[in-house]
Amino acid sequence: MITYLFVFLAGAAPGFEVLVAVPLGILRGMSIATAVVVGFAGNALTIILEIMVFQKLKTWWESKKKTDGKTPSKRTARAEKIWKRFGIPGLALLGPVLIGSHLAAFLALALGSSKSQTAFWLLLSLAIWSIVFGTLTVFGVDAFFWTRQKIG
Repeated sequence: MITYLFVFLAGAAPGFEVLVAVPLGILRGMSIATAVVVGFAGNALTIILEIMVFQKLKTWWESKKKTDGKTPSKRTARAEKIWKRFGIPGLALLGPVLIGSHLAAFLALALGSSKSQTAFWLLLSLAIWSIVFGTLTVFGVDAFFWTRQKIG
């Protein structure tokens, strides 16, 4: 039960998300399907909450930008470049691995995407990345154990 909670919370945490949560779940003994579902659920929940409270986050972000006086971060600049080139599908599909899904969701909304489009594309992206990272982890762990057995 602790592993499920750990994977769920890792999925929900910016910076960890499904890219870390799913492999951690598998490495902690979860089946690939369970790790994918639990990691996805944690990440999806925070994305949905972020979309729901977007206007308050946007107001905070804009006030922070005014007081900082800094130029946009590299991650923000990268997200805006992806947005201009590929729109919401590109930002949602590339965002989780390049800038993080939470920042991708926020920026998609800030750059004009609707809440429903943002939710659809980001949840689709998270599902895809959950499966990809779960599969890669399984193959990586199997390759590690196979190599270890061959050597030892």
